[in-house]
Amino acid sequence: MKARSLPTLRIIVLAAGFSARLGQPKALARVHGLTLLRRTLRVLAPFAAPSKIIVVIPPAAGRYKLGSDAHSAAFLANSRRAGGLSSSVRLGLRRARHSAGALLLPVDLVDLARRDIAQLIACWRGARRRVVARCVQGEPGVPLILPRWLYARTAGLKGDQGLREVVRRLPKDSVSLVVLPSAELDIDTPRDLEFARRRVRPRF
Repeated sequence: MKARSLPTLRIIVLAAGFSARLGQPKALARVHGLTLLRRTLRVLAPFAAPSKIIVVIPPAAGRYKLGSDAHSAAFLANSRRAGGLSSSVRLGLRRARHSAGALLLPVDLVDLARRDIAQLIACWRGARRRVVARCVQGEPGVPLILPRWLYARTAGLKGDQGLREVVRRLPKDSVSLVVLPSAELDIDTPRDLEFARRRVRPRF
């Protein structure tokens, strides 16, 4: 008897933002010699097969592909990124439209650990019609996994609404929250970046 294959989960890394507070593209900022994008792709690599990781980037951003394990990623240029985070979410989900679920996360979770991503995915596989999200003070945050039946609801998002607005409208029994300690540190400012360089240990 042929073994049943697991439902397809696509991974979408959101890396098309303007990074105005940081003063440089977050994806290209380096911690211990690796760009944040390359670190993220390496953490996610074991969970991506058989599909490539979708990375939403700015237009004309060839630098993002250089030295970033490009063989494991499919890069999508967001020509409408001025429309905010929601434009990147919609673009990524259009590419992932045939998947059973999509794991979405920003590129700047500098301390992200594979064990936490594995926990998130395992929770979703046990209840695939639910949103499974990182718990942030009792509220859903990122990373999160969106099941396919909710993809269409992102079409009306505007600006920087992201996915939280979609998730907040759902009944509580449609959302599972998971504590992910390694996702607590993100990079928004130069101070955050310097802190990460001092405190975050290389994982590879």
